[in-house]
Amino acid sequence: MLTTDPATLDFYRKPGVMTSPGRYQELFDGLPSDIGALAKVGHGLLVHEHIAPAYGITLTDEQRSPVHIRPVERLVERLLTDNDSLLTVPRPPEKRLAGNCRHFTVLMVAMLRHQGVPARARCGFGGYFPTEAYEDHWVCEYWHVADERWVLIDAQIDELQRGVFSIDFDVTDVPRDRFLTAGDAWAKCRAGEADPGRFGLSGLSEFGSWWIAGNLVRDVAALNNLEMLPWDVWGAMPEPDEQIPSDWIALYDRLATLTGAPDAGFDDLLPLYRSDDRLRVPPTVHNAVLNRNETL
Repeated sequence: MLTTDPATLDFYRKPGVMTSPGRYQELFDGLPSDIGALAKVGHGLLVHEHIAPAYGITLTDEQRSPVHIRPVERLVERLLTDNDSLLTVPRPPEKRLAGNCRHFTVLMVAMLRHQGVPARARCGFGGYFPTEAYEDHWVCEYWHVADERWVLIDAQIDELQRGVFSIDFDVTDVPRDRFLTAGDAWAKCRAGEADPGRFGLSGLSEFGSWWIAGNLVRDVAALNNLEMLPWDVWGAMPEPDEQIPSDWIALYDRLATLTGAPDAGFDDLLPLYRSDDRLRVPPTVHNAVLNRNETL
């Protein structure tokens, strides 16, 4: 029996601002339909900026610059500038476009939606990296028709990374206790089942409730088909170690409930996002890495 309303599936079947191939949609025709093979397409096009050394690459500042690209259409444009081969032709590591987990995710979402498969990006925390922390991370969630359920796939992890991170599960069906959406992380911390000091990014030595809250707002935007950069800041995102206002805490509690079961809360989540200035992505956001405001 179908567990998700058809209207919800239709919403996540359609490309959004960030996931539309735009003028490059013909290049998305003929891509493999097998989920693992589709992920490998992304592996041949992108390289994670912080994992590049594992592939024998030292990125220059110019080579790192694509990490600030938001729409998939512009990602493909940049890819073709350096190599105009079909997307199914793997680039050598040094010719791949620098990105991060979010870029692998939105590309995967774009490819799935092009094939008519409902898919969405989820922002949260991965508990399968070689640290004691739940690391800031993005994955793709897609509707598995045969199983009638949403499945998480980590589109970033290839065979090399499986070894580097000692991954012991199928990354095309990530267990729900190994990746926590930001809302699940918030709820667990509020219930005393997890320590907010374990959620953040080890590379920056930054952790805490403020990081979880920021990712929760980003996840809400992604569930509304606007997948922002991991360092885009707007609205109800607290500063590091800021005392979080009580009305924001109440908002996060509600968001955690809605994003924890986004299909059940679909009719509430979308209007809330669109009507609340604290949540809705504005025309200009702050790029925290480049420390500048950027117009979308």
